[in-house]
Amino acid sequence: MMDRKVALSVAMGTALALGVSASQAESYGPYPITLQGYSGEKKNSVAYTGQVARHVLHNSLKKAISSGKSRDEMQKFWAGNKGELIALDPKTKDGFPVTETDINKISSGKNLNKKTLNRVVAGWPNEMTGPEMVELWLDKAAKSDKGFDAKSGMDYTQLVSKYLMGAVFYNQACDGYLDEKLNADNKPNNKPYKKGAYYTGKEHSWDEAFGYWGAPAHAMSLTPKSTYNIAKGKGLDVADANGNGSVDLKSEMTFAHAYYAADADKSGKTKYLHTVTQSFIDGRKLITAADGKALTDSQRSELRNFAATICDNWERVIAEATFKYAGSVYKDIEKLKTIIEANGDATKMYRTYAKHYGELKGFALALQSGRNDLGNIGEQINSLTGYGPVTLDGRQISGFTYNEKYSYQLKEMDGFALHMLKLQKLLDDNFNLLAKKNNKLSEIAAVTKALGDSGYVEND
Repeated sequence: MMDRKVALSVAMGTALALGVSASQAESYGPYPITLQGYSGEKKNSVAYTGQVARHVLHNSLKKAISSGKSRDEMQKFWAGNKGELIALDPKTKDGFPVTETDINKISSGKNLNKKTLNRVVAGWPNEMTGPEMVELWLDKAAKSDKGFDAKSGMDYTQLVSKYLMGAVFYNQACDGYLDEKLNADNKPNNKPYKKGAYYTGKEHSWDEAFGYWGAPAHAMSLTPKSTYNIAKGKGLDVADANGNGSVDLKSEMTFAHAYYAADADKSGKTKYLHTVTQSFIDGRKLITAADGKALTDSQRSELRNFAATICDNWERVIAEATFKYAGSVYKDIEKLKTIIEANGDATKMYRTYAKHYGELKGFALALQSGRNDLGNIGEQINSLTGYGPVTLDGRQISGFTYNEKYSYQLKEMDGFALHMLKLQKLLDDNFNLLAKKNNKLSEIAAVTKALGDSGYVEND
């Protein structure tokens, strides 16, 4: 098997070699009906509305937490809800109208809880599974101040959001649709995906993976900045590919990791967004060209190469985000120390620190949600991030008491700052990162020396 760093280097080389002008850009679809024997009225075989519905559920759950909605309201977006379910986000704003408002009209009956990776989360106490951990977080969020618990320093808006992006979208795509569903006998291309479908097994499996990626179908004609801005509700002129005057969430919106790929790519050092999206397009064209026949071993091998490029770069996007927020947490600690030493009010800065930690921890757990077992790398990530941030009074979550209240251990912020630098180094050493936003690695030697013989120097 190829060494991990060599494999990632190969994928990165593919990414940097990719350069596509807007005039050459292809869109993900439409693609013709190839299912043999189909006699219906459908003309386009692309379908990933279920994945879009889950993106909107995720966005709306995040908004429900951050706006202080009740636990029952959160549950509607976590577990789905029958009847009308109006999205909290994305929604129409000035200069950026959105076509769809009812999530169940995008695709009915969808949820997040039953699609969340159902295995024990190594980076969280009490051997909870992913769904159990999110349920606990939602319970605690409902009792917090709009998702923030000052005592523990936990920002449940960010924890839930960033973890679910990995445990649902990334996991479903790379540990399912682009893995076992590429096998010859799993959703074969010469049969419908399911009874009554107008698309083949392989067509729909590939489409669903693309839907989880979260890129607009026309992303290859967009710059990273434009793609990023669409997620922020900006740039109707470039978002509205079909020219109907509003943004169609089913094909024109930016969601989840495609947004973070665009964020990294704005640095000019990476091409994650276009590399992944073009590989999805190339794979779909290969399937379409089979014209409804079963894929040959050679075709499936080529398809798996496209899948490897997609998932290697997708993993790196999550690693880049983890690296970025480790740097944010480090910088926040430095600012907090300055404020405290001057006897200032650290309330606002502490809130920012908690937000950045929530993003860091969520992404760190999401990184471990793919098909690759990170092994010792994952163990080190979990050790360095801990179960929560170090609070202003020098405590960090160590576990739970009998009634699911947090228990704490004494920790120092200086040591936790060093952990953030060690985490950046660990990620850089193992994921061949190039964007490296908020890079503070140059400070690791000085911080290590300043801490001397403290336990933090060895604890990694």
